[in-house]
Amino acid sequence: MLTAASTIRDRVEGLGIGADDYLPKPFDFDELVARVRALARRSTPSLPPTLAHGDLKLDPARRTAVRGDVPLALSPKEFAVLEYLLAAEGRVVSAEELLEGVWDEAANPFTNTVKTTIGRLRAKLGEPALIETVREGGYRI
Repeated sequence: MLTAASTIRDRVEGLGIGADDYLPKPFDFDELVARVRALARRSTPSLPPTLAHGDLKLDPARRTAVRGDVPLALSPKEFAVLEYLLAAEGRVVSAEELLEGVWDEAANPFTNTVKTTIGRLRAKLGEPALIETVREGGYRI
């Protein structure tokens, strides 16, 4: 993170929200180069964990999903919705949250896109049903 915010509190907050490093302005260019090189020397980033629920397994790194021993042929949006729901770990996810998290900012909030995608996903996941509709709430696995 390269920023004009330079208090200790700013640095702690920046690192706390996910920054790998924090360099306040003004900075020395040689220090910036050294920090970038140090970050590049770190080991390769870890792969995201496999998400699972019952006999359903989703591997975000390999972009694969399997239920039981059957590979699932999911569209990119279906895969993204399934990943989002699994990552929520049982929390109810509203249609609006799915629109914001999976679709782009041009998605129409008054469309049935989420409902349609959930329907296709349910059909591909088979029985027993994994995606629950929570009345006036959204969806959860």
